[in-house]
Amino acid sequence: MYLTLWAILFVAPVFSMYVHSISDSAYEFYWADLLIIWPKFLMFFALFLVHNFLLAPILVFGHRRKLYFSLTFAIVALFTVYQCTSRPTPPAHRHPMAVERHVQGEHPMHGHRNGHRHGPPPAIIGEHDVMAVVILVLMFGMNVGVKGFFKSREDEKRRQAMQKESLEHQLEYLKYQLNPHFLMNTLNNIHALIDIEPPKAQEAVIQLSKILRYVLYESNKPRVFMSQEVEFMKNYVQLMRMRYTDRLRFTANDPDNGRDVQVPPLLFISFVENAFKHGVSYQQDSYIEVSGKRYKDKTGGDRLSWTCRNSKHPVISATTVPHEGGVGMTNVHRRLDLIYGADYTLDIHDGDTDYEVVLDIPLFSNPS
Repeated sequence: MYLTLWAILFVAPVFSMYVHSISDSAYEFYWADLLIIWPKFLMFFALFLVHNFLLAPILVFGHRRKLYFSLTFAIVALFTVYQCTSRPTPPAHRHPMAVERHVQGEHPMHGHRNGHRHGPPPAIIGEHDVMAVVILVLMFGMNVGVKGFFKSREDEKRRQAMQKESLEHQLEYLKYQLNPHFLMNTLNNIHALIDIEPPKAQEAVIQLSKILRYVLYESNKPRVFMSQEVEFMKNYVQLMRMRYTDRLRFTANDPDNGRDVQVPPLLFISFVENAFKHGVSYQQDSYIEVSGKRYKDKTGGDRLSWTCRNSKHPVISATTVPHEGGVGMTNVHRRLDLIYGADYTLDIHDGDTDYEVVLDIPLFSNPS
């Protein structure tokens, strides 16, 4: 688009002079006249390239307003000085009438006769100088507007893709986690507890209802409080404990002091699921430790370092698939890429007796 516009701009004077020479037989086409116009266009084109590739990205992509306006003001000021101190002189060959006037002592541009000036002296800043500066500022503004428009369009596409991916993730999560097999096992466990331990069966039903309510009503939101995610993980663990003995130890802390930060829903549960699948044994002591720590990065932004550590038993690890596999972990990677881009790290440490996942993400501030 830019190349087309600039090509039209450079060709327009040639076309205009050619049409004028056809319509007016007294007008002669002189290529030397373009030596006055094209250098100005080349200067504008050079300044446009500097602004398009160096200055505009500072504002549109870097959001560094002070630096952008300072550099732009300096360029406009230098251009103004140059414009006022380097006015072009007309070429020697002009229209025959203009040449005759020049011979008689009258300059075709300024109206001199015999060395005497008719009219006021030229101003320091002429009308053409003001127009050139205005055109430069408008060109810079147009360039910023076009870049901002395309960036906003790309951001909108990314937001829509993230929403679509989030919906697909939720559907995959419902199929992967709350499938009939999971519900059947849970209901069977509750049914067995009704005769043996009725109070524990009632508690299991409450835990299951909390999980279902959170998944069905909270997971469709773009963000939830960190404390809600921690509570959801605790309910999930309490429900899963029915399938294991008391040898399972689970600990989790809530780094959301004051409930002032938010995270995407269902972001951490896949790691906890993985820990149950590959780190919990029916015969041996097992543990799952979930912890989070808030800290400030170099720019002063809030970040969260979230860790999920679980035990690892050789017998279990030898008969199960690796932790990195599975639909759940694949969805986690895809979702992290869409939400945070390159602004996150996911480190996995696979030891002999333990397995640790460390996720570092920026935190969303509560808009309220």
